[in-house]
Amino acid sequence: MGKSGITAISLMALLGVWVMAASLTADPMVLPYPSEVLSVIAEHASNGKLWFHMGATLQRVLMAFALAMVGGGLLGLVLGQSERLNLWLDPWVTVLLNVPALVIIVLCYLWIGLNEVAAIFAVALNKFAMVTVTIREGVRALDKGVGEMAQIYRMPLHARLRHVIWPQLGPFVAASTRNGLAVIWKIVLVVEFLGRSNGVGFQIHLYFQLFDTATVLAYALSFTALMLVIEYALVQRWERSATAWRRA
Repeated sequence: MGKSGITAISLMALLGVWVMAASLTADPMVLPYPSEVLSVIAEHASNGKLWFHMGATLQRVLMAFALAMVGGGLLGLVLGQSERLNLWLDPWVTVLLNVPALVIIVLCYLWIGLNEVAAIFAVALNKFAMVTVTIREGVRALDKGVGEMAQIYRMPLHARLRHVIWPQLGPFVAASTRNGLAVIWKIVLVVEFLGRSNGVGFQIHLYFQLFDTATVLAYALSFTALMLVIEYALVQRWERSATAWRRA
């Protein structure tokens, strides 16, 4: 049996567990049946609410992800090449790694205000240190012998980046990308839950107050499905491409 077949059977088993749990609770306010959740998804998709709020959340995810990857990636490159600078800044990175995401979100809202800038900055800051550490370790893992050989043969900078540095650093960037998306979209929901007027997190907050479990699950599962599509269709394919040289 192929990987896709096993995945399909596993998901069907999970769906079966859901149906059994819903039957045991026998209360849609606690756990509705999958059919009830699908009905809510269809209703909100048909009137456009689902697409509007998912679009708002996806935009925040992509903007925060880009900021975290660019900022953290650049700092990681610098710290990986300079031991002295890393000695000074490593405690800062470690502190940022261990500050709870909720604290950063609340502080950004208090300092910047309940606006879009604060929301995106809070999410990016939560991922920034993780990207920095991953890229820093990637730079440290570069083969110095290959780099010295490139210098001896006076390889141009663009060729060195493409043929020497990127093949070795690519897997670290890919891992950071994959983990970053998985973490960032969850933090975005918290940001929206606490201080935004649209998005999936806002909808979850709204229907949580109404004790509407079916709609909470509808929005949560819809965006989860979107992120899974991005994961399997884009991120994993790129990760396999970035690490292909190791399997050659």
